[in-house]
Amino acid sequence: MHELAGRLASSVIERDEELEREFEARLVESSTLAFRVAYSVLRHREDAEDVAQEAFARAFRSFRQLRDRERFRAWLVRLTWRLALDRRRSDLRREARELAHADVVPPANVAEHVDASYRSRELWRAIDALPDKLRIALVLASIEGRDLAEVASLLRLPVGTVKSRLFLARQRLKEQLQWIR
Repeated sequence: MHELAGRLASSVIERDEELEREFEARLVESSTLAFRVAYSVLRHREDAEDVAQEAFARAFRSFRQLRDRERFRAWLVRLTWRLALDRRRSDLRREARELAHADVVPPANVAEHVDASYRSRELWRAIDALPDKLRIALVLASIEGRDLAEVASLLRLPVGTVKSRLFLARQRLKEQLQWIR
């Protein structure tokens, strides 16, 4: 009886080690992906690193339940995207509470900003104002430079849908930023 239990335990341990090696290999393939996705949402390096770390931890805990391991990158993108959105919402709620309790908020001095940083900030504000489905397609394709097929694969969408979302995102950005020249 003990011999059977020992064989079962050793096979479980071997499977766990094999699963860990597979996870590590997939993680190496997509080591910067989670950070880039988180950074595209949060635009703050430390927060993006925290979210990417949390995404990796959750991915490790749930890797065993992942049915199609070839879709790991797409799964990691969605997981990171959701975590980053949750973090941003949490930060916005916290900031709103802090502003409600603050006495005076000093106005920003526009004269201190250079033109390039102003344009960059306005562009990111316009990107942030896009709906999530348009923003993620735009960030993956235009900012990270991924091709349409890869974006479609990561988001589990047809290529035509990705093209449509990119077109709509660019149109909205054009409308929102037409006053900046």
